Amino acid sequence: MSITPTALSNQPAHHILSVLVQNRPGVLARVAGLFARRGYNIFSLAVAPTEDPDLSRITIVVDVESAPLEQIVKQLFKLVDVVKISELDPRRSVERELMIATVRIAAEERGQVVELTNIFEGKILAVGVEAITVSLEGSPEKLDDFEELLRGYGIVELQRTGRVALPKLDKEARLRAVRGKAS
Repeated sequence: MSITPTALSNQPAHHILSVLVQNRPGVLARVAGLFARRGYNIFSLAVAPTEDPDLSRITIVVDVESAPLEQIVKQLFKLVDVVKISELDPRRSVERELMIATVRIAAEERGQVVELTNIFEGKILAVGVEAITVSLEGSPEKLDDFEELLRGYGIVELQRTGRVALPKLDKEARLRAVRGKAS
C-alpha cells in the first residue's frame, strides 16, 4: 500500500479509503466507534449500498496526522463486517461531493449569486424574499472555491455530503464500458 498524502503539503495530510462492508445494521456505528476509540480524525465520511445489495461502500477521508495509515487499516480489518479496503490515489480516482447552501442575499444582488451558480454549473433550488438556496456537485476543490465565493454574500446554512470516490477505469475498461453501452 502506498502512503502518499492526497492534499497539498500546506494542508493536513488526507488519505481516501474505500471500505467495502457487509450491509448490516450497526456496521457504520462500529467503524465510527473504532475511529473514536483510537482518537483517529475522520475528515469526511460517506456510506451507501453498492451494486450488490449485500454490500455497502464507506468512503472515509482520514487525517493521517492523527494516526499512521497502516494502523488505521489494520484496525479496520479487525472488524468482522469489513470485506475489502482500498486506498484511492487522487490522481487515479474520481472524487465527487455535493453541497447545498442557503445564502442571505438582497434582491438587487441576487443576480450575482445566480450567475456565480451558473458559472460553477450549480442549481438554484429555492428562492425566498431574503435568501436563495443553491446546490453544487463536483470535486472537493471546486466546492471549496464556490463556498469561498459564497461566503462574501453571507452563508446562512451549508451542508456538504462528504466525498465519494471510485478508482478511474483503465483505458481497456473504459473501452469495454463504452462497447457494452453500444450493444
